[in-house]
Amino acid sequence: MNQKNKQQSLQLLGLARRAGRLATGEATVLKKVRQHQAELVFVAADAAEATKKKFTDKCQFYQVKLTDLFSRDELSEAIGTDRSVIAVMDTGFAKKLNQLLEI
Repeated sequence: MNQKNKQQSLQLLGLARRAGRLATGEATVLKKVRQHQAELVFVAADAAEATKKKFTDKCQFYQVKLTDLFSRDELSEAIGTDRSVIAVMDTGFAKKLNQLLEI
């Protein structure tokens, strides 16, 4: 993934946050995945191994795409809140992010 796509993806996450199309925090994201409301899940690359495993397993089971291409700092800066797990709940935002991140 090139730097331009990475930057655009982070900007798009910020836009999705302002549009109210994100869920943040482990408990909330887990709930959205289980309710089939999450379209795409971001787990910080530097998140705890237990957290990564939990979300990898849940996303595989519920067939939700997951990526760990960004650090906690990058994700937090993009959405304006300190978080290591984010779910995109909008199909349009998720589709564009999938294209940019080549998932």
